[in-house]
Amino acid sequence: MNFDIGYMIEIIPELLKYVPITLYLAIVSMIIAIVIGVFLALILVNKIPVLLQIAKVYISFFRGTPALVQLLMIYFGLPQLFPLLNSISAETAAIIAFSINTSAYLAEIFRAGLESVDKGQAEAAISVGMTYPEALRGIILPQAVRNAIPATGNMFIGLIKNSSLAFTIGVTELLAQGKLMATSNLKFFEAYFAVGLIYWVLTMLYSKLQEWYENRLGKAYQR
Repeated sequence: MNFDIGYMIEIIPELLKYVPITLYLAIVSMIIAIVIGVFLALILVNKIPVLLQIAKVYISFFRGTPALVQLLMIYFGLPQLFPLLNSISAETAAIIAFSINTSAYLAEIFRAGLESVDKGQAEAAISVGMTYPEALRGIILPQAVRNAIPATGNMFIGLIKNSSLAFTIGVTELLAQGKLMATSNLKFFEAYFAVGLIYWVLTMLYSKLQEWYENRLGKAYQR
């Protein structure tokens, strides 16, 4: 068995230098995806004409095609159709692709979260003089957010791992640097295992953070 644990430990500090770009791709994409996802979920729940059909097609397409295909379409395909996009950077293309892909899944998660709140609460709020946006912001969304957090957290964990796809269009993130190290030293298992360990630690740390946040939110509903 030829496994150089010393080399694996040695390269971890170098790999950690690329964690910020991985987190940057994941966090920025998640923020944008949440905004789009909430907008789509409101369209689905309120069944807004025309926009409802557009939202359904959007969700179906981006859930039904691989994230890698979407990434390649945006980075290599869109500039072919729109020459002005020739200057788009690989990082920007990755963020766009990850955002729209994740938003399609979040839209269904948020829809389910909104529909899990008893409609009578909104009707009661409106009957006492609140507007629908006020009822949404003060009564419905807080409960929907609590119900949607577990699934949303799982999506973010998936997004952290999917950020590794960005290396296919030239973004030097965690996996890309691991691949370069593996190729230069021909120690593939050690390099990729080190990369895997870092992803594992990142997801565990986030899971702990999410667990803490869920418990904090849950206290408000405890008697």
